[in-house]
Amino acid sequence: MLFRYGTDEKGRPVKKAVIYTKEEHNIPLSSIDSDALFVISRLRDNGFSAYIVGGAVRDLLIGKTPKDFDIVTDATPSRIKRIFRNSRIIGKRFRLVHVFFGQKIFEVSTFRSTVAGSVGNTFGTMDEDVMRRDFSLNALYYDPFRQQIIDYVNGVKDIRAGVVKPIIPLDRIFVEDPVRMLRAVKYSSTTKCSLPRSLKKKIRESSSLLSPVSPSRLTEEVLKIINCGHSFEVVSAALDTDLYIYLQPAATNLMLENRKYAAAYLESLKELDKEVTENPNMKLGDKLYFILKDFVSSLTDWSREPKTASESSELFKRTWARCRNFVLPMNPQRTELEYAVVKILKSLGVSFKESKRRRRSQESSENQVSARKKRTVS
Repeated sequence: MLFRYGTDEKGRPVKKAVIYTKEEHNIPLSSIDSDALFVISRLRDNGFSAYIVGGAVRDLLIGKTPKDFDIVTDATPSRIKRIFRNSRIIGKRFRLVHVFFGQKIFEVSTFRSTVAGSVGNTFGTMDEDVMRRDFSLNALYYDPFRQQIIDYVNGVKDIRAGVVKPIIPLDRIFVEDPVRMLRAVKYSSTTKCSLPRSLKKKIRESSSLLSPVSPSRLTEEVLKIINCGHSFEVVSAALDTDLYIYLQPAATNLMLENRKYAAAYLESLKELDKEVTENPNMKLGDKLYFILKDFVSSLTDWSREPKTASESSELFKRTWARCRNFVLPMNPQRTELEYAVVKILKSLGVSFKESKRRRRSQESSENQVSARKKRTVS
């Protein structure tokens, strides 16, 4: 086992981090995306340090295939942009760089400072950057060329012990960013790591902090949940910690009022997870179908078969409007929600004529998905 050293205020050497070698972490180099290796190599060729960071390192340690390989470096966003023509700078408060390789996107961030706490936007060093990360299992840095994991916060031990531990003090972590509560629940559910009693208690006490979070951020979090293949586990944990009421208030209230609906909703999430696992490229409308089908089944409007095009149109409009309100504050793309509503009504035995505009939008959406699949295969 190796160690990374720094210096204290008096210039004396201080042990900063544990370094795990390839014999100790057992991550095969073949499991690292070749384009991620290229990004890191280019940054280093230009005189910068660069590492794989966060969830990818965590997943590699537990034997999962990472969905994304995030990269951190001491290069500034503008410098990264100059190195990679196939990139763009995103964000206002947190400026990041997305580097594109076909359908793949690599998020490259700059080390952040702790000058303004864990949410400031000042550039810093790796020693500072690690203390801005939320949980120890998500705060590991991997050097693919030396095949070493750099661990400042006992993240490797926590992963092996199966526990989610916060890095930022509990009195600050959720006040500074309430979405971290959702991340804690998601990490626990997808990695089978448990939440310590003190952390779970703090999440329940702080759940109301999600109330003022913007709909766009909450939409992003809901989409992550239904895309992850573990929505049943994540939603169950979010219900247990009083978080889901802020993500899907209408669904949560219905579950609290009606046990039969709650059981059906959670069973539909299991079906969703199975479909997502078998078909990772399924369209959003097909995923929304599982979120909405039990709600639409509880309505009575569809029980009478529409006899005219006008009645069909009216039934669709009423159902769409109710579904739109039901998923708030999530704001999915209109065409995807329309697709889900039509699919649900048809599954309930309602046959009706779709408008030309709606049919064109659905065909366009399906063609886009088909094109993405072809590009992925090629």
